[in-house]
Amino acid sequence: MKKQWWKEAVVYEIYPISFKDSNGDGIGDLRGIISKLDYLKDLGVDVIWICPIYQSPGQDNGYDISDYYAIKPQFGTMEDFDKLLKQAHDREIKIMMDLVLNHTSDEHPWFIESRSSKTSPKRDFYIWRDGKHGLFPNNWESYFGGSVWQLDEKTGQYYMHLYSKYQPDLNWQNDEMIHEVYKMIRWWLKKGVDGFRFDAIAHIVKAKGLPDAENPNHLEVVQANQFFSNLEHVHDLLRKLNEEVLMGSDIMTVGETSGLGPEQALEYVGNERHELNMVFQFEHMTLDSPSTGTARWETRSWTLPELKKIMTHWQTALHNKGWNANYLGNHDQPRQVSRFGNDKEYRVESAKMLATFLLTLEGTPYIYQGEEIGMTNTSFQHIEDYKDIETLNFYKLSQLQQVPEEKTMAAIHKKSRDNARTPMQWDASENAGFSDGKPWIKVNHNYKEVNVEAALKDPNSIYHYYRKLIALRKQHQVMVYGEYTLLLPLDPDLYVYTRTLDKECLLVILNFSRDTVEFEWPDELAYDSGELLIANYEQQPGENEKKKTLRPYEARVYKLVQQSSHTMIH
Repeated sequence: MKKQWWKEAVVYEIYPISFKDSNGDGIGDLRGIISKLDYLKDLGVDVIWICPIYQSPGQDNGYDISDYYAIKPQFGTMEDFDKLLKQAHDREIKIMMDLVLNHTSDEHPWFIESRSSKTSPKRDFYIWRDGKHGLFPNNWESYFGGSVWQLDEKTGQYYMHLYSKYQPDLNWQNDEMIHEVYKMIRWWLKKGVDGFRFDAIAHIVKAKGLPDAENPNHLEVVQANQFFSNLEHVHDLLRKLNEEVLMGSDIMTVGETSGLGPEQALEYVGNERHELNMVFQFEHMTLDSPSTGTARWETRSWTLPELKKIMTHWQTALHNKGWNANYLGNHDQPRQVSRFGNDKEYRVESAKMLATFLLTLEGTPYIYQGEEIGMTNTSFQHIEDYKDIETLNFYKLSQLQQVPEEKTMAAIHKKSRDNARTPMQWDASENAGFSDGKPWIKVNHNYKEVNVEAALKDPNSIYHYYRKLIALRKQHQVMVYGEYTLLLPLDPDLYVYTRTLDKECLLVILNFSRDTVEFEWPDELAYDSGELLIANYEQQPGENEKKKTLRPYEARVYKLVQQSSHTMIH
């Protein structure tokens, strides 16, 4: 397997508006990030992924870009960005930008020009169509609810938006538009950025003719992902982007690609494809939802064997063929300890267990801000306290459908993107040390107990456990490049696997339950002895060599010594 720096890196995602405010306006900014670079260096991360900081009206918290070449004033200036880039590089921390190429803001000069008339030179920078019989051009549903089409009264045509009406989709069949995108990416590379996370990149190509989706229930709009997700021409465009812009730059790239399995992912990240280094997969993010669309707000119970099946498929299908991007939470998902762990009586233990899981899988691990101190979901009582456009749209739709308020708010408490967007909890002072002013969104109520200052002082904190895990990953190449093998696939409580590289082998044992569980070393696992590298509980002396008692959410990682006459896994 070819070694690459981005395979060995640990990435830390920053949602700037919520990370650290330096000037008291209640909004996180670039100088706030600069002030915390030493904190991130001490944690051990190698790359900071910064969510969009470009000029934007903020209809979707920066994912609606109105100027790719400018920093939004609330975040600071381009001089602030240059200072951040230099000071991060001085600490051997790389910077990865979040780049939105599927759409722009409706306030972008390209779109303003495009909508000015049907004969505008930039008309075809975006996707415009006439309506059919007084209805939308087709019946596709937006990710944020409602039709993907918005009528522009001036020209009488509709423009497409897979997300909100403030985010018109770019037309990737227009060579002049593509040329302008290339020019912009080259500009950022010349500045010295170290990589890009390509937002919604799987959606930049739409099906020819924009056909209607099948509509058995005769709804006005329906999910039509098959017509705008992971279509073949996406790969042609990505290969061309690499050939003409990215090749020759030693950067990392990761794509947001929903709706695919590992075999499809290899079309993006296969070693010989020359498209992306890795992609974010979403299969494990849908475990607790019956389906996509508005149904994603519903909750279903899931089992550990289901999670094992998904993760194992990705771990094994990509081994030696491509590369994984591993994450359990981000700015679009609920907090990982609230979703996959136990954020009440076992918050610390389960947060450490999930950290062990994340850092011992094959692939580049992505830590989302606050995970290293075990930040949890919030539960604001009033809808007015929520800011996320997707959450507010869901609430409005629920009101129209006369869904009981209590049921709607319960769904929001579990699934809202704002769960991950509350301010970073730095200390127990007012506003959690995030800002001297009124934060743009309320702080989670538990900030006095859950904060960085308290975590730094406690040698047994989640933060210090992350530090140890990251340090171990840097010391043991097997944690980066080792082959993953699942054990006990049907066990309802324990997730157990090995990582093997040459003669080195790690055994990872994770208890995903609130119960005490007995674990007996499988006979097929041949070893002379095992050295405990890390665990999230103090270990009990005199424990049986073969049988282990795993406490609630306990995690252990052993380095095994191979028997000379056996292979590690039979």
